[in-house]
Amino acid sequence: MKFISIINLKSEIKNLPSHSHTFNQGFALTELLAAASLDMEWHTVNANNTIKSVDEFEKAALKRTKLDGYEIPPRCRSCYFSHIWGGGYGAGYYAYLWAEMLDDDTFAWFESNGGMSRKNGQRYRDMILSLGNTLDYNKMFKDFTGRDPEIEPMLKDRGLVSR
Repeated sequence: MKFISIINLKSEIKNLPSHSHTFNQGFALTELLAAASLDMEWHTVNANNTIKSVDEFEKAALKRTKLDGYEIPPRCRSCYFSHIWGGGYGAGYYAYLWAEMLDDDTFAWFESNGGMSRKNGQRYRDMILSLGNTLDYNKMFKDFTGRDPEIEPMLKDRGLVSR
């Protein structure tokens, strides 16, 4: 039996909140990637093809993208996507990950450019928020940060790479 001193226990408990944010993020990210991939597969099916089995379609789709190695099957099966079949949202499930990546990368930009200041906030307002849906989001992001989006801040936030 291992005994833990009160001092060691306090140290362990102190670290729990920061570790809980990143717990199981590898699985969560893979599950999101599988859902986005499955969504794209459904929206690229040739109209002349007949789907005989949703299960077989899903298995083949996940195998093509090498996301079929789950010990626990993904919870986002085809019936989960009922909200994407109508009006303008088709093949858009990946947008959740894209938005998360841009969010984390924008936060990283703020961190490396002096943090939350009036100047940085105004720049963000002028170059992103005030433009709304008038320009391509990639262009707005590049104009704001001066570079293409990077995935590393999202991976760091999820605890998948060291900080």
